[in-house]
Amino acid sequence: MSEQAEQAEQAIETPVLDRYECRSCGYVYEPEKGDDKNDITAGTLFAELPVSWRCPVCTANKVAFANIGPAGTASGFKENLGYGLGVNTLTPTQKNILIFGALALGFLFFISLYGLQ
Repeated sequence: MSEQAEQAEQAIETPVLDRYECRSCGYVYEPEKGDDKNDITAGTLFAELPVSWRCPVCTANKVAFANIGPAGTASGFKENLGYGLGVNTLTPTQKNILIFGALALGFLFFISLYGLQ
């Protein structure tokens, strides 16, 4: 029983700071940053926002937001992350580095063909 109590305390002490995206305009509410426009302090969870809170961009209601998970996690459904060539488990930043790095490398190889004259 003490293990369960400790785990419950840890879960309460460290809440997951999930981000929420407005389905109307794409604005992302990040609890780490808060909302300066509506005087919401940093660290305020989405569930703790007042009912009267609205999207600072398009003034949509709070119900128009969808949970997109914490920042820096792999995108997609958790059950699909095991498929593919290991690319599904990469975070969006890692995917960008892989894609644009490969494009830059391909461009360098293409430009190096001019040196064969």
